Amino acid sequence: MKLAAFLLLIVSCRFGHCSRRNIVLILTDDQDVELGGMTPMKKTLTLIGDKGVTFTNAFTVTPLCCPSRSAILTGKYPHNHLVRNNSLDGNCSSAQWQKVMEPQVFSVYLKNQGYQTFYAGKYLNQYGHSTVGGTAHVPMGWDHWHGLVSDELSLFRWEIDKHWLLRQARTPMKNTSIAFLDNAFRRRWQTLLSVDDLVEKVINKLGEVKELNNTYIFYTSDHGYHTGQFSLPIDKRQLYEFDIRVPLLVRGPGIKPKQTIKEPILSIDLAPTILNIAGYDVLESMDGSSFLPLMDSSQNKTSWRTDFLVEYTGEGEDKTDPVCPNVGPGVAECFPDCVCEDAFNNTYACVRTLSKSNLQYCEFADSEFFVEVYNLTSDPHQLTNIAKTVDPSLLVKMNQRLIKLESCSGNDCRTIKREDDGFGS
Repeated sequence: MKLAAFLLLIVSCRFGHCSRRNIVLILTDDQDVELGGMTPMKKTLTLIGDKGVTFTNAFTVTPLCCPSRSAILTGKYPHNHLVRNNSLDGNCSSAQWQKVMEPQVFSVYLKNQGYQTFYAGKYLNQYGHSTVGGTAHVPMGWDHWHGLVSDELSLFRWEIDKHWLLRQARTPMKNTSIAFLDNAFRRRWQTLLSVDDLVEKVINKLGEVKELNNTYIFYTSDHGYHTGQFSLPIDKRQLYEFDIRVPLLVRGPGIKPKQTIKEPILSIDLAPTILNIAGYDVLESMDGSSFLPLMDSSQNKTSWRTDFLVEYTGEGEDKTDPVCPNVGPGVAECFPDCVCEDAFNNTYACVRTLSKSNLQYCEFADSEFFVEVYNLTSDPHQLTNIAKTVDPSLLVKMNQRLIKLESCSGNDCRTIKREDDGFGS
């Protein structure tokens, strides 16, 4: 778990009048929502969430670090802004803000040690012992999901319901994997307690310098994470809720406290929102929209999307992993026990809709042209792929919607939502 905090000071001068707003974006790496990732963040929930808005449906548009951060910085879908090999033109740093925003922007990068190298300081003994083999205090962790998969689903049904990368995972998981994941889950939560302290320090410092009431503070993550779900060891890169849902809390001038907003917000909406706050127009090239009108009642309300695109391009080399020679070429991230987290054809595009229907439709670019469809109202854990049983007309409709979302760019992406607000109803 790493922490990047971009402190953006923006001065907006128009028509001879200058007004200054500070914007702080606190961006964590790999922080989930579905598996209790915000549970350790008591101070953050109080100091940002209770003082402003909590978005309950915030998503990344691609579940891997650099493409998702690039989407935050540019406001574009990955397929529209040259993300190749998980980079934005070979760069994935805070310097991208200078290209997107205006010269009156500076950034401060704060780093908290990742949980794999592990730094939790005074919280070393929280959530049980830090040694492998204990039981982390988790409300919905790998053990629950692992039990659902191994005990309630037959192996045959499991094999035909998910794409091949899920089918190669070993169910039930080995004890070595379970011990590894239990320790990793605990360490992530311990590290988040330190992140929570850092958030408090940033907010306290803004108060000391008399800038807190003049500052918008965003807290979010680049993507989610999994630790054993569907017997995959530990990573992101998957289309499921645990990898694509992210926390999003915002406080600032004009934002009433203790709001909960259900409209779907995407990582591509952050840059347009920050521009909007700074007094600039959303760039024509940006796919996302400003969600400032949703938070601030003084703004003109606009219609909002009910569905969106999630996509990922898989990685994998055309050679065998020497540590796992039996898994064959084309795979990547094979750990532990030689279960692989990625492959060159782990490439997919999905429509996720949150209207009267709560659905996800995904197409894979693999030799099977595999399709996965989930009704998250009746199946919130996405255990059952209904692609072969759902009404074919719905599949056609979602495929057409997917084509639209994949082909749009800039303002066209923002107008799609206004034309098709009834999709999925």
